[in-house]
Amino acid sequence: MLTTTILALAGFGAGALNAIAGGGTFLTFPALVWVGVSPIMANATATFAALPGYAGSSWAYRRDIQAGEGPSLTALVVTAMLGGILGALLLLVTPEDLFSGVIPWLLLMATLAFAAGPALLRGLLASGRHLPDAVSLTLTLLLLVSIYGGYFNGGLGILLLAAFGLIGMSDLHRMNGLKTLASLVLSAVSVVTYSLAGLIDWNALLVTGLGCATGGYVGAHMARKMQDLSLPRTFIVTVGLVTTIVFFAQAYG
Repeated sequence: MLTTTILALAGFGAGALNAIAGGGTFLTFPALVWVGVSPIMANATATFAALPGYAGSSWAYRRDIQAGEGPSLTALVVTAMLGGILGALLLLVTPEDLFSGVIPWLLLMATLAFAAGPALLRGLLASGRHLPDAVSLTLTLLLLVSIYGGYFNGGLGILLLAAFGLIGMSDLHRMNGLKTLASLVLSAVSVVTYSLAGLIDWNALLVTGLGCATGGYVGAHMARKMQDLSLPRTFIVTVGLVTTIVFFAQAYG
């Protein structure tokens, strides 16, 4: 009962936070590890739990996704699929001990990216500086971020937004739409790969996924009423830092 309660609450909180400001993985991943799921399986299961939220967000942004600046939808989807598969395969060949040692660094990077991301994105948009307008360079950048997302889902959203800013996009609505679409595609192919490899804890997924779906519905309504996102963002950064410290202590203590 305690395990079910923890996973349900973590899933609910993650779904709500993803709908409002992002960063829900900072709740579901450590919760899954805390209840006894191995780190690699926890990473795979947390990614699966976030999938319905990505689907709902992509549908909500469907008009912004279909037209505007940036890479073509076909190029983005293919690149995200390839990156998601490569990242998932990289996870499959990573030994559990090595992954446990890498996790604190991934959490630290994701937390710092989440904390600094909005300011970085504003700076990119204000400066007008971006990478040269080359399709190959643009898709390479998206591929690298997608590989990261297929390997570890934490901080994926802000990294995708930063990537879109670097390639010269400025329409935040379209950037958010493409971010959710890319997250959906790369997570979906990653989850298929994880499932075939037996890395999904299905019992934990059921509880966490239902919590995420419910929290996402509640969070979407809250997001429409919230003008200041500093409080949920501060909460997520705090959780991310505490979680990072705990995992560093476990890995290197």
